[in-house]
Amino acid sequence: MAHEHLTRRRFLTGAAAGGLTAWLASCSSDGSTSSPPAPTSTSSGPTTSGAIDIGGAFAQPEVLASSGGLLEVVLRVEEAQVPWGDSTRFCLTYNRTTPGPTLRVRPGDRLQIRLENRLAEPTNLHTHGLQVSPEGDGDNVFVAVDPGEDRTYVYDIPADHRSGLFWYHPHAHHTVARQVAGGLAGAIVVVDEVDDAPELAGSNERIWVLADPPIGTSPEVLDVSAMKQMAGREGDAVLVNGVLTPEVAARVGEVERWRMVNASASRYYRLAVNDHDLHVIATDGGRLPAPVTATEVLLAPGERAELLIAPSAAGRFAVRSLPYDRGGMGMGGMGGSSGTAETTIATMIATGTGDPALLPETLPVNDDPVPDATASRVVELGMGHMMGQGDMVWTIDGRPFDPARTDIEVALGAVEAWEIRNPTGMDHPFHLHVWPFRVVDTTDASGWKDTVNVPAGSTVRIVVPFTGIAGRTVYHCHILDHEDLGMMGVIDTGPGR
Repeated sequence: MAHEHLTRRRFLTGAAAGGLTAWLASCSSDGSTSSPPAPTSTSSGPTTSGAIDIGGAFAQPEVLASSGGLLEVVLRVEEAQVPWGDSTRFCLTYNRTTPGPTLRVRPGDRLQIRLENRLAEPTNLHTHGLQVSPEGDGDNVFVAVDPGEDRTYVYDIPADHRSGLFWYHPHAHHTVARQVAGGLAGAIVVVDEVDDAPELAGSNERIWVLADPPIGTSPEVLDVSAMKQMAGREGDAVLVNGVLTPEVAARVGEVERWRMVNASASRYYRLAVNDHDLHVIATDGGRLPAPVTATEVLLAPGERAELLIAPSAAGRFAVRSLPYDRGGMGMGGMGGSSGTAETTIATMIATGTGDPALLPETLPVNDDPVPDATASRVVELGMGHMMGQGDMVWTIDGRPFDPARTDIEVALGAVEAWEIRNPTGMDHPFHLHVWPFRVVDTTDASGWKDTVNVPAGSTVRIVVPFTGIAGRTVYHCHILDHEDLGMMGVIDTGPGR
């Protein structure tokens, strides 16, 4: 496959039609409009994720790495106040940090996590993108951990698991958007010989967990109106690893390697760096055999990208999220635009002189072909009314989520072509658990994916090999309020299906 330079349009995946009223993005929980709370300090803060401040040095979460084929972790879920300028803000935390620790493992490892729920509501754990069993003590989203209870999850990572950036977050139905927006997210990195290759080994690797929490000092800051839930909530500030507009210290002649995950409940990030190209070497869990050059990259909720940047000269360069309109619902009184304004999310401060570092032309990655499909199906995203009620819900194939119902059965070993249709007036990022897929609509090198944006009024086609792992799990919109309001289905894969 040729890996030519991409235009802006080709990595954006298309524009959305229609929109919500602009004030929706800043309305308070009672539906009134208000300005986001302003920071009270612009001083540089500590560089640990547990001491979050404003405009400080780039802070990476604590890293917990496997040893001898095993990583055992305790994640305690609890409320906390974390520093916010000269004050504090309320959030939900793993081990009193947000984001939680980065979990670093290798193919063939066992990842064992004891989740301790100290919230006043149920929670659980989903390892987004990992190809692990969805049943029993594995990535089982149908099991909730009640307040005051603990649960041990065991994930056996296949020996042939692809390396890349994945992440973890709650998946207890009806609470997902609230808990993720509150701060419950963390990165998972699967490393292999690709990471040890000389083309990448000398780069400055950084984890970027992008989030947009609501800013306030009480738990009520997580409450939103029904209208904002239907739209998909967006928070008051864009943070990188819990820090507002951090400064990334880079050097001319060295390569920056940024692993970026969109851990927001609804917000899209259209990323660009002033005066610099972005060289994409992975999307979701799919490493690419050669860097693909783009001026900007769109990350829908749940999506990831791994980027190489070669600082061109000494100076300050804004890392920006450009405006993006993810559309509206097309209901009376709710038209208009939900486009986010341009935001500087970080600043790269480059020092030194000389020529920019040379980037690799190829990487030691197999360019797996798109497999041939043996069956096909259509999956349609939509909205409707709750049976017997006037409440609006989001749906898949005309039905809201029912955990007791199996919507799709697939035989283990089948390869299916899915046509994902979105006739609604807003974008929906479609996520399938456990089984990665290839997008066949695009001509760019998108690699293996688990989340793909389906723009308003559009159709996206994917090919999914249901190989290796059997079990019952879900597929859904990764605008998490839409998932909570019903845009999710159940899939069961196994012998004889």
